[in-house]
Amino acid sequence: MKRLLPSPWLSLGLLCGWLLLARSFSIGQLLLGLAVAVAMPLLMAPLRPRPGPLRRWWKLPRLILRVGADVVRSGVVVTAGVLRSGSRPPRGSFVFVPLELRDEHALAALAMITAVTPGTVWSELAPDRSALLIHVFDLDDEAAFIHHFKTDYERPLKEIFE
Repeated sequence: MKRLLPSPWLSLGLLCGWLLLARSFSIGQLLLGLAVAVAMPLLMAPLRPRPGPLRRWWKLPRLILRVGADVVRSGVVVTAGVLRSGSRPPRGSFVFVPLELRDEHALAALAMITAVTPGTVWSELAPDRSALLIHVFDLDDEAAFIHHFKTDYERPLKEIFE
């Protein structure tokens, strides 16, 4: 069964999406939808990344809560910075963060964390994955930002994935 449907949930989603877009539940549309739902996951299987190695998965909920709290806090800080930008413009800056992470799944998770946190943008990863360039919306203390980034995000990801 796994050879015919390598991703059953994806196949189900494709079939449902096909039928919704076609706005028809005729036999012809059902057969076309089934063909797409079976063929697409099979054709895309070689492009799927291998599953990530979660070494200490029980540390993941704590990281998720920490990131959630940081997203809310950063949202408030960025909103306040935008509202007072007329009297005190934000001090945007690029920051190089040295990295110890090497696992591609951990780096992808770090990229997602950086992308969802208001006020930070993942700008560039060094070719040897030794450093990360991040743009910060309003930076007071570069050393404090690097320390926060490494202890709150990189270290837990290293524990979870490596």
